[in-house]
Amino acid sequence: MQPTATVLVYSDDSNTREQVRLATGRRPATDVPQVEFVECATPAAVIKELDRGGIDVCVLDGEAAPAGGMGICRQIKDEIFDCPPVLLLIGRPQDAWLATWSRAEAAVTLPVEPVEFASALAGLLRSKRALSA
Repeated sequence: MQPTATVLVYSDDSNTREQVRLATGRRPATDVPQVEFVECATPAAVIKELDRGGIDVCVLDGEAAPAGGMGICRQIKDEIFDCPPVLLLIGRPQDAWLATWSRAEAAVTLPVEPVEFASALAGLLRSKRALSA
């Protein structure tokens, strides 16, 4: 049996977290593990979960308030040892440069488009698995 992957989803908006869950389904692609979600609505919860360990990929909402996912991404890249890869949800394609500034490995625009999102998430899960092998 293939192990599961744990995906942390941060957004202050429960609808955005739901979009991520629905776009992912049980697994974002056939060649990656099934996904379990850890949902966080506050920056403090994100840090707590990452300190606990076991997170394979983070999905951070760049439009979240009061702290956006871009700033949190940059913070965790500096502060979390062996930080998992980050998929950033951005408000518009022109914000891609901010995703680069935040050091996110991938970015997709909101609202979540299921095929684009699942492809980006699967790519990060594959890269995480390749690094672990």
